Amino acid sequence: MISRAKSDALFAEALNCIPGGVNSPVRAFRAVGGRPFFVNRAAGCRVWDVDGNEYLDYVGTWGPAILGHAHPKIIAAVKAAADHGTSFGIPHPAEVTMAQRLCALVPSVQKVRMCNSGTEACMSAIRLARGFTRRDKIIKFDGCYHGHGDSLLVRAGSGALTFGNPDSAGVPADFAKLTIVLPFNDTEAVKAAFAANKNEIACIIVEPVPGNAGLYVPRPGYLEFLKQITAENGALLIFDEVMTGFRLAPGGAQEKFGIRPDLSCFGKIIGGGLPVGAFGGRADIMDYLAPLGPVYQAGTLSGNPLAMAAGIAALEELTGIQNSEFRIQNSENAYARLEERGAQLEAGMKDAAKSAGVPVTFNRCGSMFCGYFTGGPVHNLADAMKSDRERFKKFFHGMLEAGVYLAPSQFEAGFLSTAHGEADIEKTVNAAAKVMKTF
Repeated sequence: MISRAKSDALFAEALNCIPGGVNSPVRAFRAVGGRPFFVNRAAGCRVWDVDGNEYLDYVGTWGPAILGHAHPKIIAAVKAAADHGTSFGIPHPAEVTMAQRLCALVPSVQKVRMCNSGTEACMSAIRLARGFTRRDKIIKFDGCYHGHGDSLLVRAGSGALTFGNPDSAGVPADFAKLTIVLPFNDTEAVKAAFAANKNEIACIIVEPVPGNAGLYVPRPGYLEFLKQITAENGALLIFDEVMTGFRLAPGGAQEKFGIRPDLSCFGKIIGGGLPVGAFGGRADIMDYLAPLGPVYQAGTLSGNPLAMAAGIAALEELTGIQNSEFRIQNSENAYARLEERGAQLEAGMKDAAKSAGVPVTFNRCGSMFCGYFTGGPVHNLADAMKSDRERFKKFFHGMLEAGVYLAPSQFEAGFLSTAHGEADIEKTVNAAAKVMKTF
């Protein structure tokens, strides 16, 4: 057994001064049992805990570490920016550079505003959609997590789903009444919602590839349907690309699937590991924001110089973009490498499960993945909930003992980085095969 005495001691101390001992619920390991480990450092696709144990990391700070941890260009950019000050609360050049890069990479984004988290981005995009359409109701999908804004904590995914408490206390019932929750991949449910709420729905907000109930992909034509039905009913389509943005393609899921939403939300990768978010879209909608329009949104730290420097460096390294005039020009093509590693992992995990005689459904989209311990397909939350969570607990701890860190919940996506090599995938698959043979 790996010794984690120092982590255990730190967790005991944390319980005395931090609710649950953690600053984000899923980190507490409550969904899998046991106690969390505390990280001391990270580099590439590996993390080391305070006890000196090394782990292959497939969480990647929940997505942003697409280039691996502590990438030298990102670290250098942050250090250089810090020499000039950590925060201004005044416009600075890097904000303009970042906005230009985002608009160049994502065709649907004509204007963009920076904020500080994915939660802020989604919350602000919904407020903007309501202000622009002058309607109050929104549609979201069960199992999709769009941050902890009040209107969105209704049958949410991520930590809320993990703990079996998707409706948070403290959310007024009247807020929840304005949120229509539907099953993902179900066109008839969306049609019925619009029919029953004529001229009342401001927007649909959706993770184009939901990654907060594990991972499942849209059925062919489903995203196109969402775009069409919102346009026909005077509503807006919001893509929450906090996870998928710049991960599935330079232009995110909307580039991969060929859809142009009205608004998009970003986070994670565009901060290069630092706290950041952004939302953008059609210029006529974005111009409804203050100071031009009547929809108020603000943030003292929005466009923080350290986050902008890290994000610019990350996007340059990932896509090769150096200015607003051209798109991806990366001779090594990071996305091709990510797809190759993803395919290797998928094939290996399926073979491991088959050889162990364990029913596993392995869903993958590019460098995002999730293995469910169920024999049936997983297209939505109801399918995901059929997964054997007790078996996942055993699998998680077995992999952790083997030095492989997966998300501590059946209902979270895993992430690959460009730092993962063939040998890393082989180690992971071999470990999975051994663990599953113990079931």
